[in-house]
Amino acid sequence: MISLPRAFSLAFGQLYDPAIMKVLVKSVLVTLAIFVALGAVLWWALDLGIDRWISDSLPANYSGTVAGVVAVAVAVIGGWLLFRFVALFVLQFFADEIVRAVEAKHYPHAASIAGLPFRQELANSVRSTTRALLVNLAALPFAILLLVTGIGTAVLFWAVNAWLLGRELQDMVWLRHRQDANEIAPIAPGRRFLLGGAVAAILLVPFANLLAPILGAASATHMVHRGRTANA
Repeated sequence: MISLPRAFSLAFGQLYDPAIMKVLVKSVLVTLAIFVALGAVLWWALDLGIDRWISDSLPANYSGTVAGVVAVAVAVIGGWLLFRFVALFVLQFFADEIVRAVEAKHYPHAASIAGLPFRQELANSVRSTTRALLVNLAALPFAILLLVTGIGTAVLFWAVNAWLLGRELQDMVWLRHRQDANEIAPIAPGRRFLLGGAVAAILLVPFANLLAPILGAASATHMVHRGRTANA
């Protein structure tokens, strides 16, 4: 068994591994490209809408400027709110590379993994992203009620996403190693929640949030392998 701080320490120490760095660069670029594309689509839609419905009340050629300002503002706010969903969605497709890099350095005798088919990767990503959005939407009414407490809303969303992230990060590794669908993952629910909670906290920190998914996936790899050894 390995402690969460130790798992994170090992994950952080491997950030400069070329294989990990390659995944980090790819996942960040793809994540940012998705937000840029969404911002461009939003800009186009707003420009079209302003031109069609309210351009008469604006000076000439202002529709593009107004649309651009609104699109950038919405993209920045939306990026902050949705970064966790998009980053984890993208990381699903590079999870094999992270698991293999950690195993090559720390668990060379671990059973090799064949990787998941692209269709299953996509299904896992869509399923986990949909689950995260639905659970967060379900928590929203309670979060609004807790606004009067000052801190209750933040704590609720942190707890909800700690539970979600812990499961997602565990599954990134475990689905590649389990022998059958009924086999129980070697990470206890409490430890899985703490893993998700730590990553959820890092995701709130600007710039550090770019590293959070990679650190979470690498830490989960350590926890799965050490857990399997302890249970053997």
